[in-house]
Amino acid sequence: MSWKLIALAPRAVIEAALLAHEDALDWDPEIVLSGSEIAEDKPEDWQLEAWLGRKPSKADKAAIAALFPGKAPKLIEEKLPDIDWLTHSQQGLEPIRAGRFHVHTPEHPPLNQPGVRDFAIPASQAFGTGQHATTAGCLEMLDEMKRRGLVVRNCADIGTGTGLLAFAALHLWPRALATASDIDAVCVDVVQDNARNNGIAMGARPGELTMLVADGMEHPLLQARGPYDLIIANILAGPLIGLAPHFARALVPGGNLLLAGLLETQEAQVRRAARAAGLRIAERKVNGDWSILWLRKRGSGSARTSRAGMLPEWSRSW
Repeated sequence: MSWKLIALAPRAVIEAALLAHEDALDWDPEIVLSGSEIAEDKPEDWQLEAWLGRKPSKADKAAIAALFPGKAPKLIEEKLPDIDWLTHSQQGLEPIRAGRFHVHTPEHPPLNQPGVRDFAIPASQAFGTGQHATTAGCLEMLDEMKRRGLVVRNCADIGTGTGLLAFAALHLWPRALATASDIDAVCVDVVQDNARNNGIAMGARPGELTMLVADGMEHPLLQARGPYDLIIANILAGPLIGLAPHFARALVPGGNLLLAGLLETQEAQVRRAARAAGLRIAERKVNGDWSILWLRKRGSGSARTSRAGMLPEWSRSW
């Protein structure tokens, strides 16, 4: 049985609580948080929702209350039916168009139009169906990169979720070496199923997708397959800030970094961390409350590109 705690407060208060959550190193991973506006006609009235797979304890409530400086708003406790709420909430989602991409659930038909790439992504236990503003914004930015003539031979999608952004990158640069990773092992089966249903080849050769379970850039194969022309990371502002120097080291000089998952109010912090790591803004988009950033690593005459033939034998057969 699942439970939910709800806190109602102005948008700035909820956003500050979400930032505090990102910095809470001892946070219980069984407590999943989200923040959203209560109604479209009240954009400054927000709610913080905390989902738990157990009845909330005093310690659980205290941890959530501690996210708010000063007096915390009242926590409303709600017992939920035994439903996979992520899947349930995504049922019947309307298709989206983002750049040259059309993303739909299997309940909706593909467009089958020239110049449009259809992706069927079912509701699942992984983030990244395309409906969220950050995912759609990344699809638009990838399309913009291609239109501007960006050439990608080696790319990585960190925190891939459903695999959608990695699939889009392979569509745009079909001969690229492609790696996708996520910290959640459930994403391995999700990505493999979605790849099979969308005609994406899994494997270690150029034009194929390699899927890994990794925390950030901490995986020997992620490191062996670099450096990268393009890294995509649609995660959260806190991890993006912490990973900025790791992303920079994993890019070729002049390489590209696509960041999302950050609120527009968090953009300045993320950009400061990126700038300190030697990354400069090339383009930005705002989709709703969310910023999508295209950054470039400072160039150098010593740039080199990783290719499948340059990898050690063990990494090609991983």
